[in-house]
Amino acid sequence: MPDPHDSSFWKRLGVQILDLIYPQACALCGVGLTHGRALCDNCSMDLPRLEEPFCGMCGEMFQGKIDGPFSCPNCQDLKFSFAFARPALAHDEGTLGLIHRLKYGRQIHLARELGHLASEAFADRRLAPALAEKWPLVPVPLHRSRLRHRHFNQSAEISRILAARTGLPVLNALRRIRRTDTQTQLSRKERLANLRGAFVVTRQGQRWIESAPEGAVLVDDVLTTGSTVNECAKVLRSAGFSEVVVVTVMRG
Repeated sequence: MPDPHDSSFWKRLGVQILDLIYPQACALCGVGLTHGRALCDNCSMDLPRLEEPFCGMCGEMFQGKIDGPFSCPNCQDLKFSFAFARPALAHDEGTLGLIHRLKYGRQIHLARELGHLASEAFADRRLAPALAEKWPLVPVPLHRSRLRHRHFNQSAEISRILAARTGLPVLNALRRIRRTDTQTQLSRKERLANLRGAFVVTRQGQRWIESAPEGAVLVDDVLTTGSTVNECAKVLRSAGFSEVVVVTVMRG
């Protein structure tokens, strides 16, 4: 009989169950895999990482040589409520396909690979204070109607993997109280208006702020215009967090 307190045994058992439930093949090239993997090493390494030079605010990559930190033209005239956003990967159709399969295809096993990829953002030295001071990972929430339809929040699933990789706690500090129209076809101005008043701080979040208000790491799958994370950061800052940074899997 296995030791019920042996966490390594239960972890191995969970991986074996995943191997039985989900196809044992790379989600991008189809090569056979085991141990709960959804991407082979080659495909994982081929996904384009965010590399300098990139905008220090939104992570937009630029070609050529740029000396020192800079903000892109889209960010120069904007005032964000978050200190900076750090995507792990540059925009890529392969990564976007994985995210869409997680969100809309309900292939929840892909959250593990996307969380592993997102954890690479923490190599950025600007995130060192978050690691040292154990800032909580705050997933961007879904409205309850969308959560009912999807059955899970992709940002929360990615945060769960990030927590295991970084040692940071997950804090459900935000609740979405108003369902908003899809943002895909909206301009940044329209997105900001669409999101106004959509989020509030939860009781759990408020208790954390009262005891440890230093900072928080907002987690989402993709950063496009930054409107959603900016509204979330605004609410967290208003509630008492001194600083909010953003980590996403990909720059949209």
